[in-house]
Amino acid sequence: MNTKKIAFSFSKLVLLMGFLNTPSMAASNVTEDPYIQGFKAYAQEVKTYSNVLTDAANAYADEVLKTERKVGYIGEALPIPKAVKVTDDVYTVVGSMIWHNPANFGLNNNLSFMVFEDGVFVFNAGANNALAYSLHQQIKQITDKPVKWLAVENSQGHAYLGASYWVDVGVKNLYSSATANSEFNRGFDSIKADWSAQVGQNITNSARNVTDKFTTFNEPMTIDVGGGETVILQDFGPGHTQASTSAYVPSRKILLSGDLGFNERMPVFFGYTNSFAWVESYKNMMTIIPADTIVIPGHGTPTDMATVKRQTYDYLVYLHGEVQKVVDAGGTLEDAMNIDQSMYKDRPVFAQAADNNARHVYKEIQAGAF
Repeated sequence: MNTKKIAFSFSKLVLLMGFLNTPSMAASNVTEDPYIQGFKAYAQEVKTYSNVLTDAANAYADEVLKTERKVGYIGEALPIPKAVKVTDDVYTVVGSMIWHNPANFGLNNNLSFMVFEDGVFVFNAGANNALAYSLHQQIKQITDKPVKWLAVENSQGHAYLGASYWVDVGVKNLYSSATANSEFNRGFDSIKADWSAQVGQNITNSARNVTDKFTTFNEPMTIDVGGGETVILQDFGPGHTQASTSAYVPSRKILLSGDLGFNERMPVFFGYTNSFAWVESYKNMMTIIPADTIVIPGHGTPTDMATVKRQTYDYLVYLHGEVQKVVDAGGTLEDAMNIDQSMYKDRPVFAQAADNNARHVYKEIQAGAF
């Protein structure tokens, strides 16, 4: 029996056993995909007595990996929310307002896309290839135009980890601020491990580091998307994360603010958050973006500039002012954490964020860095 016949027998066996109906994601190498790894291990087991069988097993595993890479993801689309139309040819899938977890598949930010004359512009890659694939299926239901551009808002997992899917399906134009791209590249292993632990290893396993495929920028970058329209990518400065890319479309008066803007959901401070720089970055944005612009925030439903300012900037200013009063009076960290934030109690993750945010600002002021 020749190699081709044996390879065919493997394929037939797999079909009979139903393996190809089991969700499987493209892996960065054969050791990361248990299915392909199994065939590679089998090839090694039979190597001592059948080179033909070994070659067939290896050939089949390589062919499966090649097929996985070509399609980006093998499996059913996830039951994520349906994209809502924000304005003509602009859509967003509003993510969960709580933390990333297995129930929301890591979708706790907004994944957006815009249809232009020359193709589709996607904003945020998704937290894994399964989410990216699921978003892509929604795009295909709205337009037959190809996805030609992808930009990510920052270096967090839900913005970046699904990027390898878009690379695998042929998207060539990928964009990130230089700072975010560097941060994600440096922290890829730990970011992937964290999201695997929080969302699930199986769904995160396929993520690969494709930061080398991105075009990065420090100054505003203008992208021609056809029909006389442009998308302007700009990092207005650090805040919630070390970099926060926004996408502005002048012809449509639409801003995808990234995590510079929150609506409805409580802003959350992490160890790397610079809340005072966040205020300055937001001011910078307000001097450039017209007041009548529609905003798709990083978290929360689409809204207007006045609302997202009240939900984000005004909260930051209020908290800074109240914590500064505590510090000026010689108060303690506990006093800062007892600041009245009850006017924000109806926002998702308030219970987890309020004390943490006050503690964070108190330590920022005490550090004397601002």
